[in-house]
Amino acid sequence: MTDESDVMSMGENPEDQAAADQAAQIEAAMAEARARLADVPAEVVVTNHVMGLYELAAIHLSSETPDLVSAALAIDAMSMLVDGLGDRLGDDAPTMQDALGNIRMAFVGVKAQTGQSDTTDD
Repeated sequence: MTDESDVMSMGENPEDQAAADQAAQIEAAMAEARARLADVPAEVVVTNHVMGLYELAAIHLSSETPDLVSAALAIDAMSMLVDGLGDRLGDDAPTMQDALGNIRMAFVGVKAQTGQSDTTDD
C-alpha cells in the first residue's frame, strides 16, 4: 500500500517542477517591477520612452546606410508624445522639445547628405 506522498511524487516530473519554479520566479519579479514602477511619476516614465524614441531615431540616422523610413517613424512617434502632451511632461517638457528639434535637424541633415527619400513608394 502506498501513502499519498508516494502517489504525488510518482506524478511529478522534475522538468515540470523546474518550469513551475521558474514561472513563479518570473511572476514574482514582474510583481516587484510593477510595484517599483507604480512609485515613479508617470511623466518620468513617459519621458524615458520619449528618450528611447530619440535614441532609436539616432541609431537609424547614424547607421552606415541610414534608414530614413525607420528614423522618421521614431521621430513622428516622439513628436506625438512631446507635442501632444506638452507641459504634461513636467519639468522635462522643454528638454524634450529641444531633443525633438535636434533630432529633426539631424534627420534633415542626413537626408540632404544621402539624397535618400524618407517615404516608400507604395
